[in-house]
Amino acid sequence: MRIPLVLLLWAASLSGATFRAGLAKVDITPRGPVWMSGYAARTHPSEGVLNPLWAKALAIESPGGRIVIVSTDLVGIPRDLSDHVAATLKKQFGLGRSQLVINASHTHTGPIVWPGLRNLTVLPPGEQEKVIDYGKTLEDALVSAAASALHDLSPATIEFGEGAAAFAINRRAAINPNGPIDHRVPVVKVADPGGRIRGIVFGYACHNATLTAEFYQLSGDYAGFAAQAIERQHPGAIAMFLALCGADQNPNPRNTLDLARQHGNTLAGEVEKVIAARMTPVNGPIRTGFRLAELRFAPQSRQDFEAELQSKVPAQARRGEMMLKELDAGRKIGRLDYPLQAVRFGNSLTLLALGGEVTVDYGLRARREYSGEPLITAGYSNDVMCYIPSARVLREGGYEAVDSMFYYAQPGPFAEDVEERVFAAIRQVMKSVGR
Repeated sequence: MRIPLVLLLWAASLSGATFRAGLAKVDITPRGPVWMSGYAARTHPSEGVLNPLWAKALAIESPGGRIVIVSTDLVGIPRDLSDHVAATLKKQFGLGRSQLVINASHTHTGPIVWPGLRNLTVLPPGEQEKVIDYGKTLEDALVSAAASALHDLSPATIEFGEGAAAFAINRRAAINPNGPIDHRVPVVKVADPGGRIRGIVFGYACHNATLTAEFYQLSGDYAGFAAQAIERQHPGAIAMFLALCGADQNPNPRNTLDLARQHGNTLAGEVEKVIAARMTPVNGPIRTGFRLAELRFAPQSRQDFEAELQSKVPAQARRGEMMLKELDAGRKIGRLDYPLQAVRFGNSLTLLALGGEVTVDYGLRARREYSGEPLITAGYSNDVMCYIPSARVLREGGYEAVDSMFYYAQPGPFAEDVEERVFAAIRQVMKSVGR
């Protein structure tokens, strides 16, 4: 017997769902060979496509609020690009800056998105122009994905659940053998009033880097394989991956294509278990907040950067040269503006979106500080300007705290108060949405 739509909508309202949702996906695979990001060891442009790269968008609207979440199969999104996309969507749809989240999966088999990781390598003649042109095409594609999702709005129910996948390890074991991990797999299911799944958002706190520098085919790595598997299981649905706070976590084992597929299938299998079980209804209204916090770097002198010119590490020598040019131009280099965003769905679920490559301590601490209701803490959101080490990682030193700053052309490391500054801003943005 067919159940009238009005009864389905009435039943949905009883469960707390008062949403309209829209979904869309746009192919963002570069057309032709392009220099890839993620590894300094690469020596030439990409060689074909293992699987397409996607920008996927989920728009959700409730009385008095709305949000658009965009996931991308990219190493990162520079802030200038995300701000340009936000400005266009504000002009076209009246969408406020707090109502747009752009997350990057941090695949290491995607293209350079200029000027992100601008000191990763010295590009041969003509290659920088290619990645700059790709950035312009990418901006249009992100706007198109968000706009299509907004045009697709229709009644929807939303539910939340959580599983676990065990393939992530703390990659800093040589420094701290007991380093923390976070195996949780948060899952958000979007369905029409009849129960047909339209979209699945899932996340994991692990570097999306099963495939190492010798791989030259473009792909979404394990996150891309997971999304493909979920979409095969649910024809017509769109699966969106969010990179969580996994900057110091690696898939284990890694280094082969079969392992990338294996980890993707493991993650997809856990998502299927979550949506097959009883999930918690998500309710409205939607409240959003966005702010820029000031983070500070540890003091560095001109003499420090002059000494770097003699470094045997090419990226460090280049970083020293870049910083000296910044100082000669009279620009201040001791701070950066750091984006934080919160999206709260009634009293049922909150998404906290942090910029940069965020280490696992942030996700674990946020979960402890906001334990009253489900919380998803994503990194790699709205701007990936460098690693964001916790106080622990900063004390321990190593790649995430120090050496990575060479490749991002940042005057790091951060000052010792970086974690407390981030959490002071988290408390402010969470307060703005009622938490």
